[in-house]
Amino acid sequence: MCGFVGFTNKINDASIVLGKMMDRIRHRGPDSDGKYVDDKVAMGFRRLSIIDLSDVGSQPIFNEDKSMVLTFNGEIYNYKDLRNELLEAGHEFYTQTDSEVLIHGYEQWGEGLLNKLRGMFAFVIFDKNKNELFGARDFFGIKPLYYAQMGETLMWGSEIKSFLDHPHFKKELNTDVLETYLTFQYSPTSDTFFKGVCKLPAAHCFTYRNGRLDVRRYWEVKFDPDNGPELEEWVNRISETFKNSVNVHKFADVEVGSFLSSGVDSSYVAAVADVDKTFTVGFGEDEKYNEIGYAKEFSKYIHKDNFSEVITPEEYWGNLSKIQYHMDEPLADPAAIALFFVCRLASRQVKAVLSGEGADEIFGGYNIYHNPADMAAYFKIPRPIRKAVGAAAEKLPHKHGINYLIRGSKDLDERFIGNAYIFSEKERKALLKIKTGAPDAMAITKPFYDKVRDQDQVTQMQYIDLHLWMTGDILLKADKMSMAHSLELRVPFLDKEVMALAEKIPAKHRVTPENTKYAMRIAALKACPPQTANKKKLGFPVPIRVWLKEDKYYNIVKEKFTSPESEQFFNTDVLVGLLDDHRAGKYDYSRKIWTVFSFLIWYDVYFKENI
Repeated sequence: MCGFVGFTNKINDASIVLGKMMDRIRHRGPDSDGKYVDDKVAMGFRRLSIIDLSDVGSQPIFNEDKSMVLTFNGEIYNYKDLRNELLEAGHEFYTQTDSEVLIHGYEQWGEGLLNKLRGMFAFVIFDKNKNELFGARDFFGIKPLYYAQMGETLMWGSEIKSFLDHPHFKKELNTDVLETYLTFQYSPTSDTFFKGVCKLPAAHCFTYRNGRLDVRRYWEVKFDPDNGPELEEWVNRISETFKNSVNVHKFADVEVGSFLSSGVDSSYVAAVADVDKTFTVGFGEDEKYNEIGYAKEFSKYIHKDNFSEVITPEEYWGNLSKIQYHMDEPLADPAAIALFFVCRLASRQVKAVLSGEGADEIFGGYNIYHNPADMAAYFKIPRPIRKAVGAAAEKLPHKHGINYLIRGSKDLDERFIGNAYIFSEKERKALLKIKTGAPDAMAITKPFYDKVRDQDQVTQMQYIDLHLWMTGDILLKADKMSMAHSLELRVPFLDKEVMALAEKIPAKHRVTPENTKYAMRIAALKACPPQTANKKKLGFPVPIRVWLKEDKYYNIVKEKFTSPESEQFFNTDVLVGLLDDHRAGKYDYSRKIWTVFSFLIWYDVYFKENI
């Protein structure tokens, strides 16, 4: 696992600037570094050694005649097979790395290389003969790749913060993204919070030549349920395919550990992986927020050591600025902070960990996927009547029963934009003092819904989450929080072979009236005790809603909400009203409060402080 930066060379002191940009992401690769600079490009690399620990494996990596140069972040799990194929085709290798497979593979197959890969990756190759750049991001978006065109310069890298040191970079807030963030709790499109900076979407690649950037998709998720096999066969297929995925994800020349919460996903990973060490964090004594007791019992069950730590509220709140700095863009998921601490804990023992991200999206694990079945009876009421009832309900005070009527008045693409739906269009307009050109939420989700209109509603919801929530929230925090501690995080559920299997599983075996991830949970029983396979998902929960009612943390947030920075963007009386109503117990507004508060913390780091 590593990090890289680069830019088309239009400056005189390129090597010095490149060095500063590389220093910004030292945390991604503290073991070594490398540069390539000519009159066309400057490419820099920071290495975290996981495979081929010798310096020979350091990047940039070249082909035989050095006409191509590559920087790469990630792991290619089938690189040995590809290496043998390339050797047979006449290519010469000078390292044992997966990096070198990419550059020879691109020589041999061009863009066709991408669909041969099994792994997580972001890479950029410069072809000197064509004076052309080629870059790509993996199938699910596990590894990040950002780019910006500023004047005649194209810059790219693993983290946005590296761009800050380039003289052509203009730091400017993208207020359109701020507004969409208020609804999604993350930036859901390819645009970022920095105007002019984009993230390459998952399963996309690009070429850049003569000042022209061409971005295109190279792979698609395609749900195509097969109703032939019985449940037992699907369970056996999941068990075999997942075991294979875990085995290839364990490959490393360093020790690999595993995260462990109380849910089935991380438990299944830890049990199948047979690693020696598991890692868990919790908050306080309440079992709702502390999974350490379970993790220790489960680790004992699989005969492994568990390392755990209780995080105090003071530690949690005291690290928020550091966390938002590492995140690059504001993320309002409180679990990101918990992930920061479990990564810190694991990094003291190992250099790589396995984690359970992705299981919910591909096997149908979120409780909200019950929603279509739960509301089926209500949807038998004629649509105009439901619409009228919903319109009336929206004028009433917020209560759970009222929300049911509001949701019931809307079609799926109106009510579901992913696992987070923080501020509605109307609410965010009332909250914001500024005017933006932000699209509404349905404009963002529509291209994805359009691709799965012929599928059942559970599959549609999974498809939305796979392309928005998982990439924008789940995988963003997984990469940034692990890399903040120079820790490689691997996700065996997010494997091309596992996804190919999941695409075929009928919805009836994914979500049942009694459970979610149904077939996968049964498969997990082969490795885990029943109480684990059937346990409700928590996933390092955080007591934000409780803390916001305490004087100390209420006052911290209120001070931020009434600051001059807040007043630039928000009607602060609305913010304070949400905070006061939450404290008074009128309604749980913790997610709304945390969304705005997280942005303000991030804004201070990147626009108020001199970083």
